[in-house]
Amino acid sequence: MASAVNKNKCLLFVLSLMQVWYLGSCQASKTADHHSDFYSYSVLDISGKHVPLEAYRGKVSLVVNVASQCGYTHSHYQALIALQEHFSPTGKFTVLAFPCNQFGNQEPGTNQEIRMFATHRMGANFPLFAKVNVHGPEVSPAWSYLTTRSGHVPTWNFWKYLVDHNGHVLRAWGPSTSPDQLYPDIEEAINNIEQDQSNFSHDGSKDEF
Repeated sequence: MASAVNKNKCLLFVLSLMQVWYLGSCQASKTADHHSDFYSYSVLDISGKHVPLEAYRGKVSLVVNVASQCGYTHSHYQALIALQEHFSPTGKFTVLAFPCNQFGNQEPGTNQEIRMFATHRMGANFPLFAKVNVHGPEVSPAWSYLTTRSGHVPTWNFWKYLVDHNGHVLRAWGPSTSPDQLYPDIEEAINNIEQDQSNFSHDGSKDEF
């Protein structure tokens, strides 16, 4: 009798484990499906406002982890500003800057202090977001997507990730690569938007009048 009871307990335990595994798998699947690309995430802007990155779908984005007290700060900010000035008139490109204090404590200020530095001192003309972690156990989910898909985890400030108009990561560069060197890659990504639009308008997938 005792043996039968023990067997029933073991069976119930195994069934419970299977249920937990199944529910966990379903949840993971839902999460993966929901976050199918970079633009499916939401973040906080530098003022603390909730911003769906979906707002940038259809554009090419250069996503950068910035810092205010780094040896690369001045040169990278100026080059990023120049990129924004050059490509933003197309309506198909933007720099997305995420402050991060994980490397050398070189972004120690509050979001308000960072915003003042970036916009008033450096003249930033692109969107700024709230300070985030770009690696480690408290990594921003959006940045986790970037690093997982690119295969490159930031090891210092001013890593740059080129994201296409569908939210997929195209390339990544470390701080030793200046934004000045990225014009051809950005132009190619923008041209791909126009190519996709052209293909869509001629493939019979929509009515023509």
